[in-house]
Amino acid sequence: MASMPPTPSATTTIPPNVQSLIVQARDLFERAFGADDDLADRADLPRHCASAPGRVNLIGEHTDYTGGYVLPLAIDRNTVCYGRGDIVARADAGVASTRCRVASTTGRRDDCAVEFFADRSSTPSTTSDRWANYVRGVVEQYLPDLPDDETFVLDVAVAGDVPLGSGLSSSASLEVATAAFLECVMERRGVAYSSCGGKGRNAGGTMSAKDVAKERAIRCQRAENVFCGVPCGIMDQFVSSAGSKGNLLLIDCRSLDFQKVSPSCADEACMPVLVIANSNVKHDLGAGEYPIRVQQCKEATEALSKVNPLVKSLRDASMDDVDAAASSGVLSGVLLKRARHVVSENSRTVKAADAWLRGDWELVGNLMNESHSSMKDDYEVSCDEIDVLVQLAQNFDGVFGSRLTGGGFGGCTVTLVKKDVAQGLIDYLNQKYEEKTGSKCDCFITSPGGGAMAISV
Repeated sequence: MASMPPTPSATTTIPPNVQSLIVQARDLFERAFGADDDLADRADLPRHCASAPGRVNLIGEHTDYTGGYVLPLAIDRNTVCYGRGDIVARADAGVASTRCRVASTTGRRDDCAVEFFADRSSTPSTTSDRWANYVRGVVEQYLPDLPDDETFVLDVAVAGDVPLGSGLSSSASLEVATAAFLECVMERRGVAYSSCGGKGRNAGGTMSAKDVAKERAIRCQRAENVFCGVPCGIMDQFVSSAGSKGNLLLIDCRSLDFQKVSPSCADEACMPVLVIANSNVKHDLGAGEYPIRVQQCKEATEALSKVNPLVKSLRDASMDDVDAAASSGVLSGVLLKRARHVVSENSRTVKAADAWLRGDWELVGNLMNESHSSMKDDYEVSCDEIDVLVQLAQNFDGVFGSRLTGGGFGGCTVTLVKKDVAQGLIDYLNQKYEEKTGSKCDCFITSPGGGAMAISV
Protein backbone atom coordinates (compact mmCIF):
# COMPACT_ATOMS: atom_id res chain seq x y z
CA MET A 1 0.00 0.00 0.00
CA ALA A 2 1.18 3.49 -0.70
CA SER A 3 1.67 6.01 2.04
CA MET A 4 -1.04 8.57 2.63
CA PRO A 5 -0.04 12.22 2.88
CA PRO A 6 1.82 12.71 6.16
CA THR A 7 -0.53 13.08 9.11
CA PRO A 8 0.47 15.44 11.93
CA SER A 9 1.48 13.57 15.04
CA ALA A 10 -0.01 14.34 18.43
CA THR A 11 2.89 16.68 19.08
CA THR A 12 2.63 18.47 15.74
CA THR A 13 1.04 21.89 15.85
CA ILE A 14 -1.36 22.49 13.01
CA PRO A 15 -0.81 26.10 11.88
CA PRO A 16 -3.47 28.55 13.11
CA ASN A 17 -4.53 29.47 9.58
CA VAL A 18 -5.10 25.78 8.74
CA GLN A 19 -7.10 25.32 11.95
CA SER A 20 -9.28 28.25 10.93
CA LEU A 21 -9.72 26.86 7.42
CA ILE A 22 -10.78 23.48 8.82
CA VAL A 23 -13.51 25.21 10.83
CA GLN A 24 -14.65 27.15 7.75
CA ALA A 25 -14.69 24.02 5.59
CA ARG A 26 -16.53 21.99 8.25
CA ASP A 27 -19.17 24.71 8.62
CA LEU A 28 -19.61 24.89 4.86
CA PHE A 29 -19.89 21.10 4.69
CA GLU A 30 -22.77 21.14 7.17
CA ARG A 31 -24.57 23.90 5.24
CA ALA A 32 -24.08 22.30 1.85
CA PHE A 33 -24.31 18.58 2.61
CA GLY A 34 -25.25 18.04 6.24
CA ALA A 35 -29.02 17.69 5.82
CA ASP A 36 -29.31 15.86 2.51
CA ASP A 37 -32.11 13.31 2.71
CA ASP A 38 -31.55 12.17 -0.88
CA LEU A 39 -28.12 10.82 -0.02
CA ALA A 40 -28.74 9.43 3.44
CA ASP A 41 -26.55 6.43 2.61
CA ARG A 42 -23.53 8.74 2.75
CA ALA A 43 -24.27 10.05 6.22
CA ASP A 44 -22.31 7.30 7.95
CA LEU A 45 -19.19 7.64 5.83
CA PRO A 46 -16.16 8.79 7.84
CA ARG A 47 -14.95 12.34 7.38
CA HIS A 48 -11.55 13.11 5.87
CA CYS A 49 -9.52 16.30 5.74
CA ALA A 50 -6.44 17.28 3.77
CA SER A 51 -4.45 20.47 3.37
CA ALA A 52 -1.96 21.75 0.79
CA PRO A 53 -0.06 25.03 0.68
CA GLY A 54 0.40 27.72 -1.89
CA ARG A 55 3.92 28.58 -2.91
CA VAL A 56 6.28 31.39 -3.73
CA ASN A 57 9.19 30.96 -6.09
CA LEU A 58 12.37 32.61 -4.90
CA ILE A 59 13.93 32.37 -8.36
CA GLY A 60 13.66 30.22 -11.47
CA GLU A 61 10.68 31.65 -13.32
CA HIS A 62 9.24 30.23 -16.54
CA THR A 63 11.89 27.52 -16.52
CA ASP A 64 9.85 24.54 -15.31
CA TYR A 65 8.02 23.87 -18.58
CA THR A 66 11.38 23.74 -20.38
CA GLY A 67 12.82 21.17 -17.97
CA GLY A 68 14.91 23.69 -16.05
CA TYR A 69 15.66 24.48 -12.41
CA VAL A 70 13.39 26.22 -9.90
CA LEU A 71 13.86 27.25 -6.26
CA PRO A 72 10.43 27.56 -4.60
CA LEU A 73 9.11 27.19 -1.08
CA ALA A 74 5.73 26.25 0.35
CA ILE A 75 4.12 29.16 2.20
CA ASP A 76 1.77 29.52 5.15
CA ARG A 77 -1.30 30.03 2.96
CA ASN A 78 -3.31 26.88 2.33
CA THR A 79 -6.30 25.12 0.84
CA VAL A 80 -8.26 22.65 2.97
CA CYS A 81 -10.59 19.93 1.64
CA TYR A 82 -13.01 18.55 4.22
CA GLY A 83 -15.73 15.99 3.64
CA ARG A 84 -16.56 12.39 2.94
CA GLY A 85 -15.94 10.05 0.06
CA ASP A 86 -16.25 6.47 -1.04
CA ILE A 87 -15.57 4.11 -3.92
CA VAL A 88 -18.67 2.47 -5.41
CA ALA A 89 -19.68 0.22 -8.27
CA ARG A 90 -19.50 2.00 -11.61
CA ALA A 91 -22.70 0.23 -12.69
CA ASP A 92 -24.53 2.78 -10.59
CA ALA A 93 -22.76 5.76 -12.17
CA GLY A 94 -25.06 8.38 -13.62
CA VAL A 95 -27.65 8.19 -10.86
CA ALA A 96 -27.91 10.70 -8.04
CA SER A 97 -26.30 8.46 -5.44
CA THR A 98 -23.03 8.32 -7.39
CA ARG A 99 -22.48 11.98 -8.08
CA CYS A 100 -19.58 14.01 -6.73
CA ARG A 101 -20.34 17.35 -5.09
CA VAL A 102 -17.93 20.12 -4.17
CA ALA A 103 -18.57 23.51 -2.57
CA SER A 104 -16.19 26.37 -1.89
CA THR A 105 -16.17 29.28 0.53
CA THR A 106 -14.99 31.47 -2.35
CA GLY A 107 -18.00 30.67 -4.52
CA ARG A 108 -20.72 33.19 -5.22
CA ARG A 109 -23.02 31.04 -3.07
CA ASP A 110 -20.83 28.94 -0.87
CA ASP A 111 -23.68 26.60 0.10
CA CYS A 112 -24.37 25.78 -3.57
CA ALA A 113 -22.40 22.71 -4.61
CA VAL A 114 -21.02 21.94 -8.05
CA GLU A 115 -22.06 18.43 -9.09
CA PHE A 116 -20.37 16.04 -11.51
CA PHE A 117 -19.88 12.34 -12.14
CA ALA A 118 -16.40 10.85 -11.88
CA ASP A 119 -15.78 9.39 -15.31
CA ARG A 120 -13.27 9.83 -18.10
CA SER A 121 -15.79 11.34 -20.51
CA SER A 122 -16.51 14.50 -18.52
CA THR A 123 -15.67 17.88 -20.01
CA PRO A 124 -14.56 21.08 -18.26
CA SER A 125 -17.12 23.66 -17.24
CA THR A 126 -17.00 27.04 -18.98
CA THR A 127 -19.38 28.72 -16.54
CA SER A 128 -18.77 30.55 -13.26
CA ASP A 129 -18.10 27.15 -11.68
CA ARG A 130 -14.80 26.78 -13.54
CA TRP A 131 -12.91 26.63 -10.23
CA ALA A 132 -14.30 23.10 -9.81
CA ASN A 133 -12.50 22.02 -12.99
CA TYR A 134 -9.33 21.74 -10.91
CA VAL A 135 -11.09 19.26 -8.62
CA ARG A 136 -12.67 17.35 -11.49
CA GLY A 137 -9.39 17.12 -13.36
CA VAL A 138 -7.62 15.64 -10.35
CA VAL A 139 -10.40 13.12 -9.71
CA GLU A 140 -10.04 11.98 -13.32
CA GLN A 141 -6.31 11.38 -12.76
CA TYR A 142 -7.06 8.99 -9.89
CA LEU A 143 -9.71 6.90 -11.66
CA PRO A 144 -7.11 4.56 -13.25
CA ASP A 145 -6.14 3.41 -9.73
CA LEU A 146 -9.60 1.91 -9.29
CA PRO A 147 -10.90 -1.34 -10.72
CA ASP A 148 -12.62 -0.70 -14.05
CA ASP A 149 -16.08 -1.24 -12.56
CA GLU A 150 -15.68 1.25 -9.70
CA THR A 151 -15.70 5.03 -9.31
CA PHE A 152 -15.52 7.80 -6.71
CA VAL A 153 -18.37 9.53 -4.91
CA LEU A 154 -17.48 12.66 -2.95
CA ASP A 155 -18.98 15.42 -0.84
CA VAL A 156 -16.19 17.95 -0.31
CA ALA A 157 -16.13 21.46 1.14
CA VAL A 158 -13.17 23.65 0.21
CA ALA A 159 -11.77 26.60 2.15
CA GLY A 160 -8.57 28.46 1.36
CA ASP A 161 -6.57 31.57 2.10
CA VAL A 162 -4.22 31.57 -0.91
CA PRO A 163 -5.12 34.81 -2.73
CA LEU A 164 -6.74 33.99 -6.07
CA GLY A 165 -4.97 35.13 -9.22
CA SER A 166 -1.98 36.32 -7.21
CA GLY A 167 0.79 34.13 -8.58
CA LEU A 168 0.94 32.13 -5.32
CA SER A 169 -0.54 28.99 -6.89
CA SER A 170 -4.04 28.85 -5.49
CA SER A 171 -4.93 26.41 -8.28
CA ALA A 172 -2.07 24.03 -7.49
CA SER A 173 -2.94 24.24 -3.80
CA LEU A 174 -6.52 23.19 -4.60
CA GLU A 175 -5.36 20.40 -6.89
CA VAL A 176 -2.91 18.95 -4.39
CA ALA A 177 -5.35 19.20 -1.48
CA THR A 178 -7.92 17.36 -3.60
CA ALA A 179 -5.37 14.67 -4.47
CA ALA A 180 -4.41 14.20 -0.82
CA PHE A 181 -8.10 13.92 0.09
CA LEU A 182 -8.63 11.23 -2.56
CA GLU A 183 -5.65 9.31 -1.20
CA CYS A 184 -7.34 9.26 2.21
CA VAL A 185 -10.47 7.77 0.64
CA MET A 186 -8.41 5.19 -1.26
CA GLU A 187 -6.45 4.24 1.84
CA ARG A 188 -9.63 3.60 3.81
CA ARG A 189 -10.98 1.39 1.03
CA GLY A 190 -7.73 -0.53 0.58
CA VAL A 191 -7.02 0.68 -2.95
CA ALA A 192 -3.37 0.89 -3.90
CA TYR A 193 -1.88 4.11 -5.23
CA SER A 194 0.69 3.28 -7.86
CA SER A 195 2.60 5.03 -10.62
CA CYS A 196 3.14 1.63 -12.21
CA GLY A 197 -0.37 1.29 -13.58
CA GLY A 198 -1.41 -1.38 -11.10
CA LYS A 199 -5.16 -1.47 -10.61
CA GLY A 200 -7.42 -2.69 -7.89
CA ARG A 201 -7.08 -3.41 -4.25
CA ASN A 202 -3.60 -4.06 -2.92
CA ALA A 203 -2.08 -3.78 -6.40
CA GLY A 204 1.04 -1.93 -7.39
CA GLY A 205 3.25 -2.44 -4.37
CA THR A 206 4.53 0.09 -1.89
CA MET A 207 5.73 3.60 -2.70
CA SER A 208 7.79 5.77 -0.39
CA ALA A 209 6.33 9.01 0.91
CA LYS A 210 8.76 10.89 -1.34
CA ASP A 211 7.61 8.95 -4.40
CA VAL A 212 3.97 9.50 -3.48
CA ALA A 213 4.57 13.25 -3.22
CA LYS A 214 6.24 13.23 -6.64
CA GLU A 215 3.53 11.11 -8.27
CA ARG A 216 0.84 13.32 -6.74
CA ALA A 217 2.48 16.38 -8.28
CA ILE A 218 2.69 14.72 -11.70
CA ARG A 219 -1.00 13.87 -11.62
CA CYS A 220 -2.01 17.35 -10.52
CA GLN A 221 0.09 18.98 -13.23
CA ARG A 222 -1.48 16.64 -15.78
CA ALA A 223 -4.94 17.61 -14.52
CA GLU A 224 -4.18 21.28 -15.07
CA ASN A 225 -2.59 20.65 -18.49
CA VAL A 226 -5.16 18.24 -19.88
CA PHE A 227 -8.45 19.01 -18.15
CA CYS A 228 -8.07 22.72 -17.41
CA GLY A 229 -6.08 23.58 -20.53
CA VAL A 230 -3.25 25.43 -18.78
CA PRO A 231 0.20 24.47 -20.16
CA CYS A 232 1.95 24.94 -16.81
CA GLY A 233 5.12 23.23 -15.67
CA ILE A 234 5.33 21.07 -12.57
CA MET A 235 6.89 23.46 -10.05
CA ASP A 236 3.69 24.66 -8.36
CA GLN A 237 2.21 21.22 -7.79
CA PHE A 238 5.57 19.76 -6.82
CA VAL A 239 6.39 22.14 -3.99
CA SER A 240 2.79 22.12 -2.74
CA SER A 241 2.98 18.34 -2.55
CA ALA A 242 6.55 17.89 -1.29
CA GLY A 243 7.30 21.15 0.55
CA SER A 244 9.55 20.90 3.59
CA LYS A 245 9.32 23.17 6.63
CA GLY A 246 12.36 25.42 6.87
CA ASN A 247 13.66 24.51 3.42
CA LEU A 248 13.57 25.75 -0.12
CA LEU A 249 13.41 23.03 -2.77
CA LEU A 250 15.84 23.05 -5.68
CA ILE A 251 13.87 21.07 -8.24
CA ASP A 252 15.22 19.66 -11.48
CA CYS A 253 12.06 19.83 -13.58
CA ARG A 254 13.42 17.34 -16.09
CA SER A 255 14.34 14.46 -13.78
CA LEU A 256 12.05 15.60 -10.92
CA ASP A 257 14.93 15.08 -8.53
CA PHE A 258 15.02 17.67 -5.78
CA GLN A 259 17.09 18.66 -2.81
CA LYS A 260 16.22 20.59 0.30
CA VAL A 261 18.09 23.86 0.57
CA SER A 262 18.63 25.46 3.96
CA PRO A 263 21.42 27.83 5.02
CA SER A 264 24.38 26.37 6.86
CA CYS A 265 24.07 29.11 9.49
CA ALA A 266 21.34 27.79 11.77
CA ASP A 267 21.14 31.02 13.77
CA GLU A 268 17.68 32.38 13.00
CA ALA A 269 18.72 35.79 14.25
CA CYS A 270 20.94 36.24 11.20
CA MET A 271 18.34 34.94 8.75
CA PRO A 272 16.55 37.40 6.51
CA VAL A 273 12.85 36.94 5.82
CA LEU A 274 10.70 36.96 2.73
CA VAL A 275 8.02 39.60 2.24
CA ILE A 276 5.29 38.86 -0.28
CA ALA A 277 3.53 41.87 -1.78
CA ASN A 278 0.34 41.28 -3.74
CA SER A 279 -0.20 43.94 -6.39
CA ASN A 280 -3.88 42.90 -6.57
CA VAL A 281 -3.54 42.83 -10.34
CA LYS A 282 -5.07 39.44 -11.08
CA HIS A 283 -3.91 37.17 -13.85
CA ASP A 284 -5.34 34.19 -15.72
CA LEU A 285 -2.68 31.77 -16.90
CA GLY A 286 -5.17 29.77 -18.93
CA ALA A 287 -5.56 32.58 -21.43
CA GLY A 288 -3.51 35.14 -23.27
CA GLU A 289 0.22 35.51 -22.93
CA TYR A 290 1.22 32.47 -20.86
CA PRO A 291 0.50 29.84 -23.55
CA ILE A 292 2.23 32.12 -26.05
CA ARG A 293 5.42 32.05 -23.94
CA VAL A 294 5.30 28.25 -23.84
CA GLN A 295 5.06 28.11 -27.64
CA GLN A 296 7.82 30.68 -28.08
CA CYS A 297 10.15 28.55 -25.97
CA LYS A 298 9.47 25.59 -28.25
CA GLU A 299 10.27 27.68 -31.30
CA ALA A 300 13.44 29.05 -29.70
CA THR A 301 14.52 25.48 -28.92
CA GLU A 302 14.08 24.50 -32.57
CA ALA A 303 16.23 27.44 -33.63
CA LEU A 304 18.98 26.64 -31.12
CA SER A 305 19.06 23.00 -32.21
CA LYS A 306 20.24 24.16 -35.64
CA VAL A 307 23.39 25.50 -33.98
CA ASN A 308 23.76 22.75 -31.39
CA PRO A 309 21.89 19.49 -32.19
CA LEU A 310 22.23 18.46 -28.53
CA VAL A 311 19.73 21.15 -27.52
CA LYS A 312 16.43 19.31 -27.06
CA SER A 313 14.98 21.94 -24.71
CA LEU A 314 16.14 25.33 -23.45
CA ARG A 315 17.45 23.50 -20.39
CA ASP A 316 20.21 22.06 -22.63
CA ALA A 317 21.35 25.41 -24.01
CA SER A 318 24.17 27.62 -22.76
CA MET A 319 24.60 31.34 -23.26
CA ASP A 320 27.32 30.48 -25.80
CA ASP A 321 24.66 28.59 -27.78
CA VAL A 322 22.32 31.58 -27.58
CA ASP A 323 25.06 33.96 -28.72
CA ALA A 324 26.06 31.64 -31.57
CA ALA A 325 22.47 31.29 -32.72
CA ALA A 326 22.05 35.06 -32.62
CA SER A 327 25.30 35.63 -34.54
CA SER A 328 24.29 33.16 -37.25
CA GLY A 329 20.87 34.75 -37.60
CA VAL A 330 18.81 31.67 -36.70
CA LEU A 331 17.65 33.27 -33.44
CA SER A 332 16.53 36.88 -33.29
CA GLY A 333 13.86 39.24 -32.06
CA VAL A 334 11.35 37.95 -29.56
CA LEU A 335 12.63 34.36 -29.66
CA LEU A 336 16.15 35.55 -28.82
CA LYS A 337 14.81 37.43 -25.82
CA ARG A 338 12.81 34.45 -24.60
CA ALA A 339 15.77 32.08 -24.92
CA ARG A 340 18.11 34.54 -23.23
CA HIS A 341 15.80 34.76 -20.21
CA VAL A 342 15.31 31.03 -19.74
CA VAL A 343 18.96 30.08 -20.22
CA SER A 344 20.25 32.83 -17.93
CA GLU A 345 17.51 32.13 -15.36
CA ASN A 346 18.57 28.49 -15.07
CA SER A 347 22.10 29.64 -14.31
CA ARG A 348 20.89 32.19 -11.76
CA THR A 349 18.75 29.58 -10.02
CA VAL A 350 21.60 27.13 -9.46
CA LYS A 351 23.81 29.97 -8.22
CA ALA A 352 21.09 31.22 -5.88
CA ALA A 353 20.65 27.77 -4.32
CA ASP A 354 24.36 27.59 -3.61
CA ALA A 355 24.40 31.14 -2.22
CA TRP A 356 21.40 30.35 0.02
CA LEU A 357 23.21 27.32 1.41
CA ARG A 358 26.19 29.53 2.25
CA GLY A 359 24.09 32.35 3.66
CA ASP A 360 25.38 34.79 1.03
CA TRP A 361 22.32 37.01 1.10
CA GLU A 362 23.90 39.77 -0.95
CA LEU A 363 24.46 37.38 -3.85
CA VAL A 364 20.98 35.89 -3.53
CA GLY A 365 19.53 39.39 -3.66
CA ASN A 366 21.60 40.42 -6.67
CA LEU A 367 20.46 37.32 -8.53
CA MET A 368 16.84 38.11 -7.66
CA ASN A 369 17.25 41.64 -9.01
CA GLU A 370 18.82 40.30 -12.22
CA SER A 371 15.96 37.83 -12.54
CA HIS A 372 13.38 40.59 -12.38
CA SER A 373 15.15 42.63 -15.03
CA SER A 374 15.21 39.59 -17.27
CA MET A 375 11.53 38.86 -16.61
CA LYS A 376 10.67 42.47 -17.40
CA ASP A 377 12.84 43.08 -20.44
CA ASP A 378 13.44 39.69 -22.08
CA TYR A 379 10.43 37.61 -21.07
CA GLU A 380 8.07 40.59 -20.89
CA VAL A 381 5.76 39.21 -18.20
CA SER A 382 5.85 42.08 -15.72
CA CYS A 383 3.47 45.02 -15.53
CA ASP A 384 3.62 48.61 -14.29
CA GLU A 385 2.23 47.82 -10.84
CA ILE A 386 4.70 44.99 -10.26
CA ASP A 387 7.58 47.17 -11.41
CA VAL A 388 6.52 49.84 -8.90
CA LEU A 389 6.59 47.31 -6.05
CA VAL A 390 9.97 45.92 -7.10
CA GLN A 391 11.57 49.34 -7.47
CA LEU A 392 10.23 50.52 -4.12
CA ALA A 393 11.57 47.42 -2.39
CA GLN A 394 14.95 47.42 -4.11
CA ASN A 395 15.56 51.00 -2.94
CA PHE A 396 14.60 50.30 0.69
CA ASP A 397 17.45 50.00 3.21
CA GLY A 398 17.89 46.44 4.42
CA VAL A 399 16.52 44.79 1.27
CA PHE A 400 18.81 42.32 -0.48
CA GLY A 401 16.70 41.79 -3.58
CA SER A 402 13.19 41.84 -4.99
CA ARG A 403 11.48 40.39 -8.03
CA LEU A 404 8.23 39.33 -9.62
CA THR A 405 7.24 35.82 -8.57
CA GLY A 406 4.86 33.49 -10.37
CA GLY A 407 3.67 33.45 -13.94
CA GLY A 408 3.53 37.22 -14.19
CA PHE A 409 1.10 39.68 -15.79
CA GLY A 410 0.21 40.80 -12.26
CA GLY A 411 0.28 38.89 -9.01
CA CYS A 412 2.99 39.20 -6.39
CA THR A 413 6.56 40.18 -5.70
CA VAL A 414 8.96 38.41 -3.36
CA THR A 415 11.53 40.43 -1.42
CA LEU A 416 14.47 39.17 0.64
CA VAL A 417 14.94 41.59 3.53
CA LYS A 418 16.63 41.82 6.92
CA LYS A 419 14.26 40.60 9.60
CA ASP A 420 14.43 43.73 11.74
CA VAL A 421 13.24 46.03 8.95
CA ALA A 422 10.61 43.73 7.38
CA GLN A 423 7.63 45.42 9.01
CA GLY A 424 9.02 48.82 8.07
CA LEU A 425 9.23 47.64 4.46
CA ILE A 426 5.61 46.48 4.56
CA ASP A 427 4.45 49.84 5.92
CA TYR A 428 6.50 51.64 3.26
CA LEU A 429 5.11 49.52 0.41
CA ASN A 430 1.54 49.97 1.62
CA GLN A 431 1.92 53.74 1.65
CA LYS A 432 3.98 54.33 -1.48
CA TYR A 433 2.22 51.79 -3.70
CA GLU A 434 -1.13 53.45 -3.10
CA GLU A 435 0.40 56.88 -3.71
CA LYS A 436 1.88 55.77 -7.04
CA THR A 437 -0.91 53.54 -8.37
CA GLY A 438 -4.08 54.52 -6.54
CA SER A 439 -4.50 50.89 -5.49
CA LYS A 440 -3.71 48.99 -2.32
CA CYS A 441 -1.25 46.12 -2.00
CA ASP A 442 -1.45 43.30 0.51
CA CYS A 443 1.81 42.27 2.16
CA PHE A 444 2.82 39.49 4.52
CA ILE A 445 5.96 37.85 5.85
CA THR A 446 6.43 34.18 5.09
CA SER A 447 8.91 31.37 5.63
CA PRO A 448 9.26 27.87 4.14
CA GLY A 449 6.47 25.56 5.29
CA GLY A 450 5.54 21.92 4.87
CA GLY A 451 3.71 20.32 1.97
CA ALA A 452 0.44 18.43 1.66
CA MET A 453 -0.85 16.56 4.67
CA ALA A 454 -3.83 14.55 5.86
CA ILE A 455 -5.45 15.85 9.04
CA SER A 456 -7.29 13.64 11.50
CA VAL A 457 -10.85 14.85 12.14
